[in-house]
Amino acid sequence: MAAEFDEPRDAMRRTRLANERTYLAWWRTGLTTFAVSFGAGRLVPELSRGPRWPFQFIGVAFAIVGVAFVTYGYVRHREVEAALSRGQYTGLANRAAVVFACAGALLGVATMLLVLLHTT
Repeated sequence: MAAEFDEPRDAMRRTRLANERTYLAWWRTGLTTFAVSFGAGRLVPELSRGPRWPFQFIGVAFAIVGVAFVTYGYVRHREVEAALSRGQYTGLANRAAVVFACAGALLGVATMLLVLLHTT
């Protein structure tokens, strides 16, 4: 006997699973940022001559952003779950999007400057 198709219930399951995948994407982004942090802060200074502190600074900055990704991913996951339980939707907070965009832009510019200005 085939189970009866329940569109609202099935849609909720798909939405909750999408929320789980999104939470894991926040984690993947955080883990990638940690890897960049380690590379910039520990590996690159070992391979280059000159001052280490600029690379270490950039590495720590990337690690801070990685922690923010993982932490905010959890907060966002909980917000979406709570909204789904109420039968509502909650979008990504504009403030969070701006903070992550600015952090990424600043780290990108700082990395470019470090690459261009670092003398061996």
